Amino acid sequence: MSAEIRIRDLVVRFGGDVLAVDRVSLDVKYGEFVSIVGPSGCGKTTVLNLLTGLIGLEQGEIAVRGLRPFAGNPDVAYMLARDSLLPWRSTLENACYGMELRGVPRAEREQKARALLARVGLGDFADHWPKQLSHGMRQRAALARTFCLDSPILLMDEPFGALDAQTKLQLEDLLLELWNAERRTVVFITHDLAEAVALSDRVIVMSARPGRIIADMPITLERPRSVRALQKDPHFHELYAAVWAKLEEGLGRSFEEVH
Repeated sequence: MSAEIRIRDLVVRFGGDVLAVDRVSLDVKYGEFVSIVGPSGCGKTTVLNLLTGLIGLEQGEIAVRGLRPFAGNPDVAYMLARDSLLPWRSTLENACYGMELRGVPRAEREQKARALLARVGLGDFADHWPKQLSHGMRQRAALARTFCLDSPILLMDEPFGALDAQTKLQLEDLLLELWNAERRTVVFITHDLAEAVALSDRVIVMSARPGRIIADMPITLERPRSVRALQKDPHFHELYAAVWAKLEEGLGRSFEEVH
């Protein structure tokens, strides 16, 4: 598998003197699901923003499908922690929005959006307004909007972080179902180590600021997976404990001391 994303010796400073990311190098191969975990402020979201071209690269090298990142790259779709639905547009219109910006004809984008909304369980809510949807339903709509774009690379910044535990499990399984069907390349940011282990092919562990990669851990769980079923899998819990141990190394103190 070739590298869809290549990062070499990335260094990020804010304000000229705050070292946020220090000498990060990473390859993400075609079709891989890679999660990045680490303490707040270690540069996880900064890496995603650099991959999208939303912030400029100052030191190091980044290639996305062989090209330097640029804003509006159609090969990249970005899902944020908040749903960012437009309140004056229906669920269907929100799911269509990215395709509309990319010039997809109306009939084509509506057909695709309706199909994705049905897959995420919102087929009967296409004409509802965002204010009529629960938080979990809004995230489903955002997930449909992201997958509608057909971008081969998905960047996801804690998309389920604010959800309750049950809804989170439902959307994690839904994401795996959609990903298994298409096998796009995913870089997924999360603070939830169980989520990272359950979803990923690899988990990248970053240290406290300045963010450095301290572990690149393969997740040796068979696919396809069920996030709920994994809760009873001893190997899942072994992997979770191993990721925790590496995260503690990066913090420089034990879990008990942090809490």
